[in-house]
Amino acid sequence: MAYDLMTMLEEITNAPGVPGFEEPAAEVMRRYLGGFADVSRDTLGSVIGRKRGRADSPRVMIAGHLDEIGMMVTQIREDGFLKFQTLGGWWEQVMLAQRVHIFSRNGPLVGVIGSKPPHILNMEERKKVVEMKAMFIDIGAQSREEAEAWGVRPGDPVVPVSAFTVMKNEKMLMAKAWDNRFGCAAAIEIARQLGEVDHPNSVYVVGTAQEEVGLRGARTAAHLVDPDVAFALDVGIAGDTPGISSEEAQGRVGKGPVILLYDRSMIPHLRLRNLVIETAEAMEIPHQFDAVPGGGTDAGQIHLLKGGVPSLVIGVPTRYIHSHASILHLDDFEHAVRLMVEVVKRLDERTVAQIRGA
Repeated sequence: MAYDLMTMLEEITNAPGVPGFEEPAAEVMRRYLGGFADVSRDTLGSVIGRKRGRADSPRVMIAGHLDEIGMMVTQIREDGFLKFQTLGGWWEQVMLAQRVHIFSRNGPLVGVIGSKPPHILNMEERKKVVEMKAMFIDIGAQSREEAEAWGVRPGDPVVPVSAFTVMKNEKMLMAKAWDNRFGCAAAIEIARQLGEVDHPNSVYVVGTAQEEVGLRGARTAAHLVDPDVAFALDVGIAGDTPGISSEEAQGRVGKGPVILLYDRSMIPHLRLRNLVIETAEAMEIPHQFDAVPGGGTDAGQIHLLKGGVPSLVIGVPTRYIHSHASILHLDDFEHAVRLMVEVVKRLDERTVAQIRGA
């Protein structure tokens, strides 16, 4: 299969894959990884690619998560409208009037998230954010029987509609699922580039399942990989849009990957952090720092495996995460990949033992 980076980015972001229903996204990752690594799956649905270097160990785990935020049908009303449950963290204000696909047993159906129009709300109601419980999905059905005849069932996944788009500035890429197909795409590209260089370890690049609902696939995949050191690749919050201060988010789009210093799920391993910073400085790779008091990543589960796994989060600043469309910069993606490849080349047995304090 001929490999083209932009085609891969388009395919993996356009693929549907909400928590618990990651199979289409997993299939894209599995297909691309198959050209560069030995690929397996865990029972929860995570994709694991093994790229052996000069030795079986140390084992380096590099994980992005397959799932994007989405929804699930919970009820088909008598009038044909659908009620739904969110999968992952949504802010109600970004949901209304957005198109979605309902993946029924007969194939995808287009719908739109609706609520009462403002014209019939009183002034006090207009000032309030519409709560999810007041929303519904309109698929054009006139009755429950019609919706069911089209193949809709409670439990069907609901996926945002927003096609991969190269913007006027061709380095700026918009897509529905950068959180976190960035991590999966970067893992694929890291595996490809490692095939062209020498590395003194075995690298496991992983697309985990169900991160957005509790970091679940990270636990099962890490159990199988049993890593000596680990990295989570995930998006960071871009702080370069109007209204955001540098105290709230430090990352700037186009200024390099972000080394995460803190989040709610993990305090990064100090010696591993130092190695990454020193590698970036030595190779003149632009990089940034940030700390996020809320939220967490797959590293929050991986670092707790057995007696502990030195772990770190590397991300790229991304605008409008946890919405239907987000934007990142291609240079940040490429610099994150290059940084990880250079770090992997340095993770020999002695270095990992020093990191682990052995």
